[in-house]
Amino acid sequence: MSLSDRKLRMGMIGGGVGAFIGAVHRLAANLDGQIELVCGAFSSDPEKSKKTGKELYLAPSRVYGSFKEMIETEAELPEGERMDFVSIVTPNHVHAEPAIMALEHGFPVIIDKPLCFDMDEAKAIQAKVKETGVPLALTHTYTGYPMIKEARQQIRSGKFGKIRKILVEYPQGWLAEKVEDTENKQASWRTDPKRSGKSGAYGDIGTHAANMAEYVSGLEVVKVLSQLKNVVPGRLLDDDASAFLEFEGGVPGVLTVSQVAAGEENAIKVRVYGETGGIMWSQRDPNTLNLMWNDKPDEVWRTGTAYVSEAAQANSRTPAGHPEGYLEAFANIYRNFAMHLRAIDSGEEHDVDIYDYPNVDEGVHGMALVDAVVRSTEEGNVWTEV
Repeated sequence: MSLSDRKLRMGMIGGGVGAFIGAVHRLAANLDGQIELVCGAFSSDPEKSKKTGKELYLAPSRVYGSFKEMIETEAELPEGERMDFVSIVTPNHVHAEPAIMALEHGFPVIIDKPLCFDMDEAKAIQAKVKETGVPLALTHTYTGYPMIKEARQQIRSGKFGKIRKILVEYPQGWLAEKVEDTENKQASWRTDPKRSGKSGAYGDIGTHAANMAEYVSGLEVVKVLSQLKNVVPGRLLDDDASAFLEFEGGVPGVLTVSQVAAGEENAIKVRVYGETGGIMWSQRDPNTLNLMWNDKPDEVWRTGTAYVSEAAQANSRTPAGHPEGYLEAFANIYRNFAMHLRAIDSGEEHDVDIYDYPNVDEGVHGMALVDAVVRSTEEGNVWTEV
């Protein structure tokens, strides 16, 4: 049966009892009715995996004790039963091995950001994608918002002239205290260099912020000058990061992210300025895109309206005035990835401009940025090439 005639079958690695992001992925995958969860290896602890599978009403035979068992067993099932792709929602240090194994067995992969633990793993994943030709998506969630799609199209139109300045920020306050010393599972692995990687705040949310700035502006960061700080005493990784950025063409930018900004939630904001005006988007009001001009009043563009671009309309689900938020943005990545897999199966072209999703190359670039940001700080806050 063709993929165009049925739901796509998803397997999940990670996302067991007590995990935050696994539940978000499952909700996002399910939102459009195109994908169903059929199997999983939800924990490195087989009993926890079984417990999660039971809570999700999966057949016990499709709940596995390890990702290796899942991939090998699913690959042996008849084509009409096996999973169609794998969602990886583990901590960073358990991204690369299951991703590469899934690709080797012909299973497309959708993976939570950042791509993996370090640059060597990133290059290995990228090489495997190129070797196999099997797609991989990365959940840089915020690029899925309709008005971020609109912002990108507005910049592409050229109406603002040459880009002159890019600002992006992402303050959070959830690590303002040393909660990793409590039972907080999310804090414990995100602040652990053995599981998270060489950077904390920048690796976690700075990668989101940088990706947003690049996505909207259409320009890649080529140099950084950073300052990483471990603000909370005793914390092993940075919980605050600031960086001057240089984009392609010498365009200057500034990035600031923090997980110790007490009182903040997830206040990501991006601004891009050109010769004649600029745009501003904030997750606090995700349905709105502000256009600012030197010679006329500001404009307020809204999600779901008839005047926004095809890309913004195609990635909207509700009429104007009804909020579209984080889960819908997340779901756009899953839906667009599913559409691409269906197009490959049917031999049709997939419109990568309208129904786009972050891919392995963006993931590798993101890991290169982590390296550059860390190196810049370690070498005395100096300009460092990406």
